[in-house]
Amino acid sequence: MGRLLKKKISAVKKKKQGDEKNGSLSPVKSSGAVRPNAGMQKKNPSVSALPKTGAAAYFGKALQFLREVKAELKKVTWPSRKQTVGSTVVVILVVVMIAFFLGVVDIGLSAAVRTVLQ
Repeated sequence: MGRLLKKKISAVKKKKQGDEKNGSLSPVKSSGAVRPNAGMQKKNPSVSALPKTGAAAYFGKALQFLREVKAELKKVTWPSRKQTVGSTVVVILVVVMIAFFLGVVDIGLSAAVRTVLQ
């Protein structure tokens, strides 16, 4: 179960507990008479409450995943443009230096193999 879904469920439980403490779900009227089925709401099963099968289950999981991705991306501290450009320049320079080094080593080893084979 996703972290966001757990938070949502716990918030709903806390709200229900708070309502019960305040008496809003109490089966007793202010006059003291008991109402039948008071506090017991009839729950109509919604589409999300029914077990999903096949494509519906896959689609629901994919939507939940995308919601969680969106929430996580909001938490990310993105680098500034200056930091991004600086990091890109460093990466390009390091790649060029390593390519030059490997080219020199390759030429040296090729020359060594040629002399050994002749």
